[in-house]
Amino acid sequence: MKNTKLGLGLAALGRPDYINIRTTNVNKSVAAFKENAFTMLDHAYELGIRYFDTAPSYGKGEQFLLDWKNQRGHKDLVLGTKWGYTYVANWEIGFNGKHEIKEHSLAKLKEQWQTSKNLLPELGIYQVHSATLESGILDNTNVLEELYTIKKETGLTIGISTSGTQQSNVIEKALGIKVNGEDLFTSFQVTYNVLEQSTYPILKQLLKENKTVIVKEFLANGRVFKSDAFKNYQKNYKTLEALANNHNVSVDAIALRFIIDALEPTYLLSGASNTVQLDSNYKALDIVLSKSDLEKLKQLKTNPNNYWEERSSLEWN
Repeated sequence: MKNTKLGLGLAALGRPDYINIRTTNVNKSVAAFKENAFTMLDHAYELGIRYFDTAPSYGKGEQFLLDWKNQRGHKDLVLGTKWGYTYVANWEIGFNGKHEIKEHSLAKLKEQWQTSKNLLPELGIYQVHSATLESGILDNTNVLEELYTIKKETGLTIGISTSGTQQSNVIEKALGIKVNGEDLFTSFQVTYNVLEQSTYPILKQLLKENKTVIVKEFLANGRVFKSDAFKNYQKNYKTLEALANNHNVSVDAIALRFIIDALEPTYLLSGASNTVQLDSNYKALDIVLSKSDLEKLKQLKTNPNNYWEERSSLEWN
């Protein structure tokens, strides 16, 4: 699978509602979610996955990962978490309002670090959650110096995650930030998939510079799967389904393999919420896309503005 390693993100495992157009009927109690999270983490580990990514805003995702880490005692894990969003839905199903609140302040960093640091020593990557130009995080000297202090005291890789139409601009600005002459940010978690390919040039640059690139949302929040709700993707669905049939896998495996073959990121996060989905994702490692296949998939890219506008309209479910 070249240089890319699969990871497991806990966004859909730590909270009862998540942004995704595909719905499943599951027991949404905290106990049931914790049991499922442990099952998923165990299954992922058995498959060879060692990178696990979470955040305080993933409901109880960070706590689930900490409890699993402590109970299992694996010494070969690489964990990643983020700071900057607070989960406020309080496990209320169908919560009417914002499920998470963004705050890139020094106080929020210090508050969330007190919990996140419990993931040490397996914690390897500490990220600003959804860094944007508007939030001011990349101009906040006090926050940047605090992150540098954390980096020097722990040896952690400090990174950012990004979303939206300005992903490339945010990355470019983050690359220029130095504290005491050192690059502060050396890990970048970015949305990149068959529909949203706009970050390709800068991601290739990052990889050439030996920076860590983590790809999230490879299924475009479920939009790669055939749906009558998206008339603009009908041709895309035909291409994806034809390639899936040719390689005897599901569409998700094609979407995942495209990223491995086209980009070769450091980590590619699965957002699977059950073992069937994870196994289906994992089949991507059994196939190789031809140059012709890759060219067909590159043609599926959409206008970034349309992609992100569409994403913002998706409901939590």
